[in-house]
Amino acid sequence: MELVILILKIFIVIEIFIMLIYTIRHFIFSINRIFGEQRIYYQDIIDSELPSVTVMVPMHNEELVAEDSMKCLINMEYPQDKYEVIPINDHSEDKTKEILDNYASKYSFIKPLHRDKGERGKPQGLNDALELAKGDIIIIFDADYMPPRGIIRDIAISFKDPEVGAVMGRVVPKNTGKNMITRLLDLERSGGYQIDQQARHNLRLTPQYGGTVGGFRKDTVLSFGGFNPNLLTEDTELTFLLLVNGWKVAYANRVECYEESPEKWSVRARQINRWARGHTQVLQKYLSPLLRSKHLSFKEKLDGTLLLFIYFVPVLMIFGIAVSLALFFLEEMNLINFFFIFIMVAGYNSFGNFAPFYQIGTAAFIDGTHERVKLLPLFFFCFLYNVLYVAKGTLAALTDVIFKRNPEWHKTTRFRKEESEEDKE
Repeated sequence: MELVILILKIFIVIEIFIMLIYTIRHFIFSINRIFGEQRIYYQDIIDSELPSVTVMVPMHNEELVAEDSMKCLINMEYPQDKYEVIPINDHSEDKTKEILDNYASKYSFIKPLHRDKGERGKPQGLNDALELAKGDIIIIFDADYMPPRGIIRDIAISFKDPEVGAVMGRVVPKNTGKNMITRLLDLERSGGYQIDQQARHNLRLTPQYGGTVGGFRKDTVLSFGGFNPNLLTEDTELTFLLLVNGWKVAYANRVECYEESPEKWSVRARQINRWARGHTQVLQKYLSPLLRSKHLSFKEKLDGTLLLFIYFVPVLMIFGIAVSLALFFLEEMNLINFFFIFIMVAGYNSFGNFAPFYQIGTAAFIDGTHERVKLLPLFFFCFLYNVLYVAKGTLAALTDVIFKRNPEWHKTTRFRKEESEEDKE
């Protein structure tokens, strides 16, 4: 029994040490964004020889947003002879097909891919579209995104750097004022992109390709065999696949694109569950190649490892609370100490590991939107809500391996409504 108690106490110490590492990491990122030298992106490069580009938009039952997406893409400022759009209609059962075909009849560079056979899912759709794409560079937008006119050129220009295998722009929520969850997600996005991604770009660590508002080299991805249809986060896999093979991922903080955030907690729960599950799949597959890669420095491997394990921290917290309870019932911890550790661990994760205190506060300062900082205390409760679904997704990925299951891909529910005639006027 003494050995068991010793192991439990060691676990608590290890947990606090790991959380301290993540807190220091986010603190360094925040300090870098305020006081450090900022590494510029490539958008100021002037070059008339732009690469050929194929824009892909994965769609499944997207009649609420397909029209807006197509309107944006037909107005892009990019040479027409080097530009095509492949909307991927993936087993839609609504009016998505009719909307896409209507635009294709008017614009020759819009070439819809209608998938009604085989397995549904974003990786499968992208693989089919890659076989048809004529562009050297593939740029992805989710169906609910509304890209500005100059974004294609700003993304494509980064590939003038022969080391860049993928690039990621900044995602900005459009429906921020809808309700409390959209306001909180806006804060979370700002910290994740304005601070976390840009700081990792500054420090030459491991910026992450996010699967939308970004691009990659077609031939490179095809040389890898395309996207794995059994992984839920094809973007995270591509990030590490590129890194371990000597490519770099660039981050473009000034290349902004608007998205629609989830407006219901249930939708957000399914979203983060999918992210955690897919991210953990990538962890299992790429941790060893990351550590063994000859193309990465020690600091890149360290940051990549911390990124891979990011969704394990909530699981670690749950086990930490369970261990604290065990020590309490074993009379190795009194009631006051137990509640103190619970509050400390939960608060530490909320304001340390997920970094709203550091990164979101700093992002609000940089963006000049100081009023939204008042919502920071609510992230304590937001984190407690997220822990359950992150842990559920992480553990599901582990059981997938045991039972040899292939998880099913689910899209995020859309909330955009059609404009009334009065709104249009």
